[in-house]
Amino acid sequence: MGKSRPEKIAVVAAVRNRLNSSEAAIFTEYRGLTVADLSELRTALRDTGSEYTIYKNRLVSIAAADLGLNLEDFLTGPTAIAFVNLEDGDAAAAAKVLRDFSKQHEDNLLIKGGVFNNTVVASDSVHKMADLPPREILLAQLAGTLAAPLTQMARLLQALPNKFAYALSAFIDKSNTADTAGQKQHS
Repeated sequence: MGKSRPEKIAVVAAVRNRLNSSEAAIFTEYRGLTVADLSELRTALRDTGSEYTIYKNRLVSIAAADLGLNLEDFLTGPTAIAFVNLEDGDAAAAAKVLRDFSKQHEDNLLIKGGVFNNTVVASDSVHKMADLPPREILLAQLAGTLAAPLTQMARLLQALPNKFAYALSAFIDKSNTADTAGQKQHS
């Protein structure tokens, strides 16, 4: 017994909203996974700011078409979607969790592809994303790259007064030495 038409319309609207408001959506085929396996995967994905959800392929297809996305290649067989939250999610971390889980459950979980910033990408792009460092590390690297020129400038600016002080001190010492030598000659 299937869902009534208003329920299907609500599901299509919900999927459309999630696709539109997520940082990423990664499509997988979960054939043969146990309930315990799915629960383990959902828990691991939750730690990345993602939610792993199963919808009927036909309803996802309608929602995607409404957004101008062609996801037909991803919507065959039992499909689940990892939606990465825009606010606190990490698409690279979610891709890594899915990739690692698929390695452990080789015949049971297949990464089909994804949608990142409203762009459809193939599974190899999802695997490449899984190789990226976590968001915190990328942000730290970016901050370091941006801060490096400022740090170098601060060191240069700090060195100028120090070098001036050394030069002035050397000049004073030389003047004192010359004055002392001059006074000895007059005596």
